[in-house]
Order: sequence, then structure tokens, then C-alpha cells
Amino acid sequence: MGCFGFLKVMMFAFNGIIFLAGAAILAVGIWVKVDSSSIFGLIHQIDNVPAGLSQVLNVGYLLIAIGAILLIIGFLGCFGAVKESRCMLMLFFIIVLLVFIAEVAGAVVILVFKPLAKDLIKKFGAEAVKSIKRDFGANPDVTGLWNSTMSGLKCCGFNNYTDFTDSPYYTNSLEKYPPQCCATMEPCDSTTAAIVSTLSVGGCFPKISSLIDDNIVVIGGVALGIAALELCAMVVSMTLYCQIGSKIA
Repeated sequence: MGCFGFLKVMMFAFNGIIFLAGAAILAVGIWVKVDSSSIFGLIHQIDNVPAGLSQVLNVGYLLIAIGAILLIIGFLGCFGAVKESRCMLMLFFIIVLLVFIAEVAGAVVILVFKPLAKDLIKKFGAEAVKSIKRDFGANPDVTGLWNSTMSGLKCCGFNNYTDFTDSPYYTNSLEKYPPQCCATMEPCDSTTAAIVSTLSVGGCFPKISSLIDDNIVVIGGVALGIAALELCAMVVSMTLYCQIGSKIA
């Protein structure tokens, strides 16, 4: 296999991975939009959510858009390499370059606005606790969303079990806490809930924060891997573009 053939194979391999990644992200985006019991549905049910955090509700659309773009990129790269189309290779290079620039800009924005994000989460937490104390046990939608979230993440409340104190559920069940806060998965009193919360079941926000912190290295590695893949794809596409041009000439 000559150099030209090797480049075509590499181009096809790079973009095959990009195409599959796009399909996976697109599937996740569609799932987020149709899964009304997800954490995003819970955010939607809480009053006075900070304006910045409410944009999280659009994450499904964002994932769908990213997945669709990656599918297009993968198709252009694969088809352009196989058919030796300079037009498709150039279009592929331009789109990948724009995506790469957007990713760098997004990383900079995340670093700059990280303190603001923490402030928004704190404000959201206060409203989430108010929602629990006002609606949990009285509003079926809010109750169902919290139950689904707590069961899925194996957590209790936003911060801990005390978020449910004085809620309609707490009052109507003779000062008992939800089963998700209890070891026996039956409503329990404050003593049992406190022990379980300390030993195994924490709040949903600490649980999510812990998951992110524990996997931050993996997330960073994946991001760097994607960036490296994009750079390699751009280099290979331009090399193929030039070689196809020299063959035509």
C-alpha cells in the first residue's frame, strides 16, 4: 500500500470514528428530549430557577445539533476520501476547523465563567429545596420527578434528607422521610435517615458533584483525544486534497 492509499485508509478510519460518535451523541440528545422523568424535567418543575441554569433545558437540542454535525463531518470525510473528491475534502476541513475553534472558545468560556456557574448552582439549590418543602407529597409531577431522580442516582434530596423536613410528604406520613433516604426502602424517622445519609445515601447534588470530580481526568482525556483526532483529520484531509490535486495536474 502506497502513501496515498494509507492516507485514504486513515481518513476513512478517523471519520468512521467521528460518524459513530455523532450517532451516539445524537441518540443521547433524543433520549434527553423524550425522557420527561430525567433531571432536566425536574429543573423545569422548579419555580424561580436562575436564568442561566434554565438553559440546561436546551442541552437535548445542543446534543442533537452536535450529533448531526458530527454525522455530516464523518460522511464528508469518508465519502470524500473514497471518491477522491477535493470539494468534499475541503468542505470537511472547513467544518472541522470551525468545530475545533468553537471547542477552544467553549473551553475558555467554561474556565472564565466557572465561579458564576457555582453561584447559579447555589441559587438553584435554594429553589430546589423550597420546591421540595412546598410540593413533595402534594404535587404528583414534582413528587414523581424527585422519586425518579433519587432512585436513579441513589441519593436523597438536593443536599440531604433534611430537605424533606416539613414537606407535605413529611407531614402526611407522621414525620417520616422518603424510602430513598432509608436503608430498608421504607419511610423512616429522622434518626434512621441521618444514619443512612451519613453512611451511604447522600444528597443528589453532592452525588453529581462527586461523579464529576471523580471523572474529571477521564473527561479531560476524552476532550484532548477528540481535539487530537480533529487535528489529525484536518492534516490528513489537506494532504489528500493536495495529492489529488497533483494527480489531476
